[in-house]
Amino acid sequence: MLQLGDEVSLYSLVFVVVLLGTRSPVWTTVFTASVYLFLTMFRFPQVPVSRALQVLHPAKGTAGSGKVSVVAHRGGGHDAPENTMAAIREASKNGATGVELDLEFSADGVPILMHDDTVDRTTNGSGPLSQMTFSQLRKLDAAAKHRLRDKFAGEKIPTLEEAVEECIKLQLTIYFDVKGHPDEAAAALKDLYKKHPILYNSSIVCSFEPKVIYRMRQSDPEVVTALTHRPWSLSRLGDGTPRFPSLWKHHWMTLMDIVLDWAHHNVLWKLCGVSAFLIQKNFVSPDYVQYWAQRGVEVVAWTVNTKVEKDYYQELLKANYITDSLVEDCEPHY
Repeated sequence: MLQLGDEVSLYSLVFVVVLLGTRSPVWTTVFTASVYLFLTMFRFPQVPVSRALQVLHPAKGTAGSGKVSVVAHRGGGHDAPENTMAAIREASKNGATGVELDLEFSADGVPILMHDDTVDRTTNGSGPLSQMTFSQLRKLDAAAKHRLRDKFAGEKIPTLEEAVEECIKLQLTIYFDVKGHPDEAAAALKDLYKKHPILYNSSIVCSFEPKVIYRMRQSDPEVVTALTHRPWSLSRLGDGTPRFPSLWKHHWMTLMDIVLDWAHHNVLWKLCGVSAFLIQKNFVSPDYVQYWAQRGVEVVAWTVNTKVEKDYYQELLKANYITDSLVEDCEPHY
């Protein structure tokens, strides 16, 4: 991962790269100054550290140790059907600090919990969300493909509102993972925060898409936010295999991965004013945690699923993590 350090290093690199490309000191200076002014004028400040800490390290007891928060991935998709009310309740029962929930929308615009853009993987239905109304989705069995389908048979796809109210009741921190739809998501979440002000101190909005986070901060700058990142995500799948069979496209997307990684670590986090950085567990080290700590940003790793990994995060790194199960080892979901 490309980490430059302070702002002087960042703008020095921009200056050198542009100078090599244009061979014009004047235009290079103008461009570098323009980048500086853009970031100064349009970036959002981070929310107060005290409130970010309240969200990321709540006083409620955790399944981890010390101040480490343990967050149930998709509500704890190994222990109960993912993104369901049952998952939220199981996560609470098993000692989670909070739950990560995926926000999507039905064809008629109802905010719901769903990770994929189709219902095929997790339910007994088939088809894209964009073609299914909420009433159609409500008829599906969200436990149909789960390993504990008999125990949770008939579990329904919940609305975002239902899930939030349950989390508030159970005193769980919420990590809203927004899959896309920046305008719709920002509007839906803004309404939720207005209706439930407690969310300002008990939730965080996360996304792989910087546009989503920037739009959220535009809608409500008081919301705690985080960028989510997996290095090489454009060129490779979660298991490391190439995403594209074409060699030239693979190399092109690898180059884009380098640019994206650099942007996340040096520009995008500052532009959005995030308080946390969610990153795939394989790329986290003590130095990496320290890198972000110097910038007032917390590292949250995903998906940490074995006892050895959990001990590493709790005892050595003392960093928050997201897990598929709070009760046993399991294979990770990417």
